[in-house]
Amino acid sequence: MPIPSKLFPLIAIPTTAGTGSETTGTAIFDMVSKRAKTGIAHRNLKPTLGLVDPLNTRTMPSAVHAASGLDVLCHSLESWTAIPFYERVPRPTNPINRPAYQGANPISDIFSLKALRDTVKYLPRAVKDPDDHEAQSQMLLAATLAGVGFGNAGVHLCHGMSYPISGQNPGYKHPGYQTDSNIIPHGVSVAVTAPAVFKFTGASNPERHLQAAECFGVDISQVKKESAGEVLSEALAEFLIKLGDQPRGLKHLGFTSEHLDDLVEGTIPQARVLMLAPSLEMSNIETEKEQLRGLFEEAMEY
Repeated sequence: MPIPSKLFPLIAIPTTAGTGSETTGTAIFDMVSKRAKTGIAHRNLKPTLGLVDPLNTRTMPSAVHAASGLDVLCHSLESWTAIPFYERVPRPTNPINRPAYQGANPISDIFSLKALRDTVKYLPRAVKDPDDHEAQSQMLLAATLAGVGFGNAGVHLCHGMSYPISGQNPGYKHPGYQTDSNIIPHGVSVAVTAPAVFKFTGASNPERHLQAAECFGVDISQVKKESAGEVLSEALAEFLIKLGDQPRGLKHLGFTSEHLDDLVEGTIPQARVLMLAPSLEMSNIETEKEQLRGLFEEAMEY
């Protein structure tokens, strides 16, 4: 249901370089009955003003730099590879009624690709050196740019699958987080499935997946289109491994094959983002469940 009226004036000040929430009309919450995070999105939820100042990210621990930066990585990749806006259904009767997440479009593409390139360049530096203020500043800008990109285009499978991963944590506590609680940081829950997801979506738009792979330094001149998803998947896996202290698949978060059905059931309700996923068969619930189960199995280890 649409949000009926504007919020009270809201000034958003990011203290991590990840969500890009200062640009978006998206609110995330826990749906306890489903053991999953989920969200609502509408233009009336957008902040009045965003104050984006890298001084506010200076005290971020390295592990938080990494996890929040991985959210930027997947925001940009998912919005870049989302279905085109003209394929999203149902079509609104008036452009003002377009949902916040409307599919990849020429405006969001500019922001998403720039954010992806800058994340690949600056995130490893920001994680490695807390005094690299240039890298920190560029990552905060990348988070905002990616927010504009995905706030218009939307995200898809990595995020849809991440919500039950976070909500059904079997007992994982991420290294570097100063807490006694079990926690799978959002960026980690998103990135852990990314190699499997983009291998799966590659055939939907090989050109876009190859352009994304090029951002990771892959020479795509000799790569065949049918290998686009696999090439991007390998580039992503290599990036995540080099970043350090990242779980190499769901298995390393404590998930086993016994959790697969619950993970699938926690993903199915995320229609807001799943409807933007290329290659996912949502018209047949059994096929959709089978595809999601296959993705979770593939994401067990990379």
